[in-house]
Amino acid sequence: MTIPVLTKERASAVVQAAVAERDAIQANLLELDGSFGKRLLEGAALSGETKRRWEATAASLASLWEVYSAYSAVIDRAADTVTGHLGPRELAAITNLLTGPSIQLAAGPGPLAGRDLADSGRENLTLVAAVTRMRRAFGPVTEVVSATEQVVNEMTGQLDSLTAELSRVTPLAASLADEALTGNLAAAQSKLSRLRATLSSDPLSLWQGGPDPTAGAVDTSGADRLQERVTAAVTRVDELVRLREDARQRITEVTTAAAAARAAYEDAMAAWQRAAAKISAEALPAQPPGLAELTVRIAGLDTLLAAGRWPRLAAELDEIEGELATTTGNLRATERTVVDVLSRREELRGLLGAYQAKAARLGAAEDPGLTERYNYARGLLWSAPCDLAAAADAVTGYQQAILALGGQPR
Repeated sequence: MTIPVLTKERASAVVQAAVAERDAIQANLLELDGSFGKRLLEGAALSGETKRRWEATAASLASLWEVYSAYSAVIDRAADTVTGHLGPRELAAITNLLTGPSIQLAAGPGPLAGRDLADSGRENLTLVAAVTRMRRAFGPVTEVVSATEQVVNEMTGQLDSLTAELSRVTPLAASLADEALTGNLAAAQSKLSRLRATLSSDPLSLWQGGPDPTAGAVDTSGADRLQERVTAAVTRVDELVRLREDARQRITEVTTAAAAARAAYEDAMAAWQRAAAKISAEALPAQPPGLAELTVRIAGLDTLLAAGRWPRLAAELDEIEGELATTTGNLRATERTVVDVLSRREELRGLLGAYQAKAARLGAAEDPGLTERYNYARGLLWSAPCDLAAAADAVTGYQQAILALGGQPR
């Protein structure tokens, strides 16, 4: 099929369109060539899936540039021709450049088994065929480069964050003398190093969902698991550091609380002893318990502090603080109860005296029965130790007898 020779006007327009298409192709190829992903792949010692795919991609990219160079040279020739004298010969040449197999490639001879006898090892392409071939090569190349770039961009931030966390807490963990924690952090550091090595040499092994960057995803599961492990270790380190920093202050606070508990014990014991000399044991609370066990445990806090047993120290401090608060509260309650018992005896004494005066006003001061009741109650209230329950009953009986007397005419 013979292609009509371009007219002058048509030749200029077609060349201009070809130059514009060439410039667009060139801009995209240059952007690809200078892309972050390509520079990563070119500069790394690759392995595994990434090495396999990049070797094929690099060969395809080199072939693409070879085609482009030959293609661009033809476009330049057509552009140079169209700016000069456009006679029939020049128009025919431009037509042949733009529509004929004007692009020559040194493809190299094919395999001997399938080679044609006349195979020269060269290949001739039209502009359309060249653009089609470059377009087919460009897509897979950009997929590999873009997928690599996406993996590196997404993983680098996460790994950098993990590196910063481990760098901060590892020296702290070493100062805590916790072998399990130190070992856990060392294992996390080793896993982080392996992930970085993978990201550096085989990033595409972390790519999921096929080669299309718009449909694929980065496999962050390994980094996510490491993040959980590091987060737990960081939390533990920070907790232990806080315990260590708070330990001395808390021991001081516990010592102060123990002094308050001892003062409460002394007050309660003194009150109890005073009451025990005056009131029978049945009316009194149990004798206040001593603080010997708590004293021993408080003395052991310094041992835990010196040994750096921070969790055990914190737990012991929590328990001692709770027990001291409870003990102090109980001792204060015992003291109040003892004081109330003594006050009850004084109250009964006053009540007995008041009703004796009432009996006198009623003219029953010499009543033998009332006198007997009065003397009985008084004997109980002024005896030591006083049977408070019996004394209360005696005063009540005396009170009721007077009240009954008050309702009778004399």
